[in-house]
Amino acid sequence: MITIAREHPVQDDLALLHQRHTEAMHAETPPESIHMLPADALAAPGIAFFVMREAGQAIGMGAVKRIDDSHAEIKSMHVLAETRGRGLAKTMLDHLIAEARAQGFTRLSLETGVEGIFAPARALYLRAGFAECGPFADYREDPNSIFMSLRLA
Repeated sequence: MITIAREHPVQDDLALLHQRHTEAMHAETPPESIHMLPADALAAPGIAFFVMREAGQAIGMGAVKRIDDSHAEIKSMHVLAETRGRGLAKTMLDHLIAEARAQGFTRLSLETGVEGIFAPARALYLRAGFAECGPFADYREDPNSIFMSLRLA
């Protein structure tokens, strides 16, 4: 059984998720273009962090970060590679979108990479209704970034 619940991002049993996410972000992206947050930063006020578990084991994570009263951002969405191909990334994304709506946000945005490793994620976001947009919040134009946004209202 798959569960998704709000949890604290700094837990021993989340170390593998954070490690794999960090490795994936650094695999093809220049350091100056990596915008991921370390685990402890995901515990900041204004960030709702969620863990996907199967039989108690952490297999995925994702967060919704408040930008302002109407706008939020998806951060640190990751599903372990060995569990992929089962629709779990879509399940997590659907959960994050529902959470953003429940918090009253009318726009949900994200930043992802242009490299090939990010192609499946970009396709997932497009299927969910996200569209490319310009930089938002504190982001700047970056040839290694793609910005996407979804209207929730």
